[in-house]
Amino acid sequence: MKFNTKTIHGGQHNIDPAYNSVMPPIYQTTTYKQSTPGGHNGFEYSRSGNPTRDALEKSIASIESGHYGLAFGSGLAAIDAVLKLLKPGDEVISTNDLYGGSYRLFTRIFQDFGVKFHFIGMENADHIENFVNENTKLVWVETPTNPMMNIIDIEAVANITNKHNILLAVDNTFATAYLQRPLELGADIVMHSATKYLGGHSDVVMGSLVVNDKDLSERLYFIQNASGAVPGPQDCFLVLRGIKTLHVRMQRHCENGKAVAYALKIHPNVSKVYWPGFEDHPNHGIAKRQMSDFGGMVSFTTKAGTLVSAVKLVEKLKVFTLAESLGGVESLAGHPASMTHASIPKKDREKIGVVDSLIRLSVGIEDVEDLLADLDQALA
Repeated sequence: MKFNTKTIHGGQHNIDPAYNSVMPPIYQTTTYKQSTPGGHNGFEYSRSGNPTRDALEKSIASIESGHYGLAFGSGLAAIDAVLKLLKPGDEVISTNDLYGGSYRLFTRIFQDFGVKFHFIGMENADHIENFVNENTKLVWVETPTNPMMNIIDIEAVANITNKHNILLAVDNTFATAYLQRPLELGADIVMHSATKYLGGHSDVVMGSLVVNDKDLSERLYFIQNASGAVPGPQDCFLVLRGIKTLHVRMQRHCENGKAVAYALKIHPNVSKVYWPGFEDHPNHGIAKRQMSDFGGMVSFTTKAGTLVSAVKLVEKLKVFTLAESLGGVESLAGHPASMTHASIPKKDREKIGVVDSLIRLSVGIEDVEDLLADLDQALA
């Protein structure tokens, strides 16, 4: 089954044996009748499993070319479940340019539980070897990274983690399975903030994990059930509906993202544009190899180079909305230093390029001429 067909039909066979509805029903129930103690038809309590959630989990696994999918109440809840595979004394090697919420979870919660984190640049995968030791249990990768749009060679990292018997988890939120499928490149775990492109309409908060290994799936399912950070059936229905149009939305996100990136690159009031589709972008060749297109996320800095100039610019936008998050049908603009990445200390932010003049755009699926005109008037 081809990808575009998977988004609509993947894992969705026999989804409603009662009435054969085309869409999975919303099973708005907490519990299920049992014929005898412990005797049920696969579901007993909706924290442990729900038919609507089950349909979503199968759909996400299908588009990621995985065997097992798990849905969580948020992207951070999904990351939290992965880190609960670890124990005190274990070490994690992580991308140094990553979502601020991930950094906060790593450093403010799990670091206090005795897990050690190394935040490093992974643009050269060989750099990872310098930090591997007998305590290393997980490598955490974002690619493209948030918000600097760095590209990491998943296959090269997987070769290193396989050699050392280390888990490799990839945050695939920016690219989605439409652009890249990390499991096919050797990753063990794929994570999504399904709030973003998978849901696609800025109306639901959710996270997901996809794996191929049965034992790993069972360990993560135990954590999912025991910790209880699961989504409700209504939210699962919304994300499942979103996935069915993922392929057509991502095509337009990519087209508009490309137009915006090139327009910004030649604008006199823009200093630097970060977008992996440029031939002079570091690791552009890797992006071209492991991705089918370059996505709808674009970051840039203003020529003025100040916090004031960046704030004035985002406040002047009219079609782009100044807001947290990304991946919805509408275009959003954010100021990472004061919004999504404010939890990262200023000196650490600036080391990786998250300066006060940096603006991150989530380019939506509106008419691109309106988006370009909006950016032009704001930059003026």
